[in-house]
Amino acid sequence: MQPVPIHALPFIVAVLVKVVVGAVWYSPMLFLKEWQRLAGVSDEAMKGGMAKGMMTWIIGALLMTFVLAHAVFYAGARSVGTGAAVGFFNWLGFVFVVHLDDWAAAKRPTKLLFINAGANLVALLIMGAVLAAWS
Repeated sequence: MQPVPIHALPFIVAVLVKVVVGAVWYSPMLFLKEWQRLAGVSDEAMKGGMAKGMMTWIIGALLMTFVLAHAVFYAGARSVGTGAAVGFFNWLGFVFVVHLDDWAAAKRPTKLLFINAGANLVALLIMGAVLAAWS
């Protein structure tokens, strides 16, 4: 595997994009109440384990950004558009497929599939654009 130069500033910005997109996406302004209803998560359940949830979210954002930085580099993406394309295809081939498998196996509502997969789509598009444009 060839070494991949990972620049600190775009990496940190991409991690923050993932966290902020998720926070806004799953906020009362957008999809929180509908997500809670469809996922069967009560307000009380949301309050418990907040620190563990946030740490998991941040670690996941770090891992996703690290892997996406490699994909952007290997694809030779050097512009906003090509970076977003790398983000999209990583979302489609990996993230959406996992959500689709869960949706089909667990017989979850289709709207829940789109809420959960949509948050990752938006984040990966922006993250890929940031990582490519700043490389």
